[in-house]
Amino acid sequence: MRDKLIDIVRREGVGHLGAYFTPGAYTGQWFETFASGGDRVETRDRITVDDLYAVEALNVQVPFAVGRALLDGQLGRDISARLRKIPTDAELGTRSAAELIVDGGHADQAWQLLNDRNKKTGIGWVIAGKLLARKRPKLIPVYDSIVSCQFGAPTHVWLRLHDRLTENGGDLRAALREVRTTSGVGDRVSILRVLDIVLWRRHVKEHWRDKPTTCPQRGSVEL
Repeated sequence: MRDKLIDIVRREGVGHLGAYFTPGAYTGQWFETFASGGDRVETRDRITVDDLYAVEALNVQVPFAVGRALLDGQLGRDISARLRKIPTDAELGTRSAAELIVDGGHADQAWQLLNDRNKKTGIGWVIAGKLLARKRPKLIPVYDSIVSCQFGAPTHVWLRLHDRLTENGGDLRAALREVRTTSGVGDRVSILRVLDIVLWRRHVKEHWRDKPTTCPQRGSVEL
């Protein structure tokens, strides 16, 4: 039987979150707050050097050519056009989020532009998601192969997670907030990031990076 997200959060959340935010434990603890965050008013609708540097805290790096295109090129202008149509307070699991994350929605369009491997500007799905999570932390989850493995590498992850956050009166959202409060982590860290941290820490040491399709924990978490 697969574990349910809410059970994992309630059972393991405080421990994983506390360990992650122990001073000096992980560089990722600065991802949201570095340079006052990626969604601050002055820069919320454009990619900045601060954003490119912040994603490095999550152990990824935007190639120089792509970074330059995002800072001073057509790719950056295209991403900005989409970001301007995504409110910074749009939150996954609420009614206003659904139209932004569906196929063809503004958030999906931005992700597709960044993920396009057919162009020199393609940076892949992991970095694309992390960069957008920096700009819209309440709407876009940080999501990588370690978390994906536990879900069984499904498609339409944003929509699936949106559904989980809305069901049963939003009990998963409430559990994530409670874990965040109990752990003493400020609300600058979104509940999406709380969930990412919990799932990442519980599997990072056991994940079979060389053979992900046969990892023992693949598909062990229900989404």
